[in-house]
Amino acid sequence: MKDKEELKKKLSPVQYEVTQNNGTEPPFRNEYWNEFKEGIYVDVVSGEALFSSKDKYDAGCGWPSFTKPIDQSEIAEKEDRSHFMVRTEVRSKSADSHLGHVFDDGPGPTKLRYCINSAALRFIPYEKLEEEGYGKYKRLF
Repeated sequence: MKDKEELKKKLSPVQYEVTQNNGTEPPFRNEYWNEFKEGIYVDVVSGEALFSSKDKYDAGCGWPSFTKPIDQSEIAEKEDRSHFMVRTEVRSKSADSHLGHVFDDGPGPTKLRYCINSAALRFIPYEKLEEEGYGKYKRLF
């Protein structure tokens, strides 16, 4: 994991606040809530592949929502008792970035909704997967 000063230089203020201080960006006013092009979403800190557009859906909440991660082993979940409620926080395992929360009100067989902050993600369009070093994920499409 990069040191905090290096991260402050690399990330925008909202990216830093979300990933390093467990922040939340505003709903419906973030980069990917309404993005539905084919591609993958990677951790803005580590570059680790986290979610696929194939598993993204409009949950109506104003944040990107996914039914599952690309690889569950890249996700860490922990209990979050902030804001007078009990939720399950989602973090990236390799960079320990705060991503968002997972809820059990999603569609399909898992009923999961990974509600993720756009500021924690970078989108790699399908046509740039190879060029950006993520060619192995083309198999998802």
